[in-house]
Amino acid sequence: MNHNHPQSSDGKHDDDSALSDFLASLMDYTPTIPDELVEHYLAKSGFQCPDVRLIRLVAVATQKFVAEVASDALQHCKARQAAVVKDKREKQQKDKRLILTMDDLSKSLCEYGVNVKHQEYFADSPSTGIDPASRDE
Repeated sequence: MNHNHPQSSDGKHDDDSALSDFLASLMDYTPTIPDELVEHYLAKSGFQCPDVRLIRLVAVATQKFVAEVASDALQHCKARQAAVVKDKREKQQKDKRLILTMDDLSKSLCEYGVNVKHQEYFADSPSTGIDPASRDE
């Protein structure tokens, strides 16, 4: 496939050098997701690789994906609670906690092509897990 963009050997060398430097830096990096966990799920899917750099590359990509999903879910949560503020202004003034629900997470994951269905009995109420004496119902 010729794109009519001749690549100089210097450009290719720079790309190779940058890739080599990045892969070398993965040896010194400790990802949030442990290597053993990544290896387990890769093995479970039928992928075996003795190269620690590749395992850590998958861990970094997974960490980025989880961070983006969490950030998007936070935005959904803030938008949902901003809509509640319009309805219940006085109660919302004293309770400014952000409560992430499965609906927030489901909407965020849906943007990435992951469809999550949860049972109707799932604890999705903002008051779930709060001491009954402290509820203002």
